[in-house]
Amino acid sequence: MKTANEWRDYKIIATGSGMKLEDWKGIKLLRPDPQVIWKGGDLYAASGIHAVYKRSDKGGGGWDIRKPFPPEWTVSYRDLTFKVKPMGFKHTGLFPEQAVNWDAMREMISSAKQKDSTREIKILNLFAYTGGASVACAKAGAFVTHVDAAKGMVERAGENARLSGIEGGIRYIVDDCMKFVAREIRRGNLYDGIIMDPPSYGRGPNGEMWKIEENLFDFVSSCAKLLCKNPLFFLINSYTTGLQPAVLKNILTLTLKDFDGEVEAYEVGIPTEEGIALPCGASGLFKGRQ
Repeated sequence: MKTANEWRDYKIIATGSGMKLEDWKGIKLLRPDPQVIWKGGDLYAASGIHAVYKRSDKGGGGWDIRKPFPPEWTVSYRDLTFKVKPMGFKHTGLFPEQAVNWDAMREMISSAKQKDSTREIKILNLFAYTGGASVACAKAGAFVTHVDAAKGMVERAGENARLSGIEGGIRYIVDDCMKFVAREIRRGNLYDGIIMDPPSYGRGPNGEMWKIEENLFDFVSSCAKLLCKNPLFFLINSYTTGLQPAVLKNILTLTLKDFDGEVEAYEVGIPTEEGIALPCGASGLFKGRQ
């Protein structure tokens, strides 16, 4: 497991009985987490909690506010700054565990720029959400095409970029990712790196169904057609329960066999103040030989 252990504005205080207690720059949130199947103390009784996310028997849920706090605020990771806002479906607009992948991609981009300062590095970020990876790559000097079907999330990505001091370097596209990739293939556009964080399930604007188990391999195969001759990386993130890192490694190994590089796969996680690491998903990363 690779753990995001460099955070200063975020930490997991405690876990237990399906919940995790987090500190987001002084704002304490208690949220459900499906990985927390072990028992712990009564987190609901912890002092200083600002809000608790409670599931509804009818599906979904909402936030139970215990103490007043701003509707949105910012947290920083190194030289990156992001807006945090408790939203529906227990989300806050940021996945802190992805910092391990932000660091890896920034290092690869920076290294390539050092070898050739004139090289324009183009990155495609699919299912890009609020743009944590887009901001990280742009900060390292890449030009990022950020694609997500949710207009509100794309707008939030633009806010995060501006908070991090990025005025250019990111092109924002509100579109279905599969349709966008198909058009890019027809256009003949190529990228130095591709990032994707596909959902477990999804439905396109015309009722198209996405199931990660059925569609991921073919979609990655299509995306491989958008890679330049000597790409920097291809990163797949997954939060689908039961999808092992080795599955992502196998998909990348099979679909990118024509490119020179190596593939690794790993869990990503966050250390907690209890002395354990909370698993938060899986990543598969192809790194091209430069």
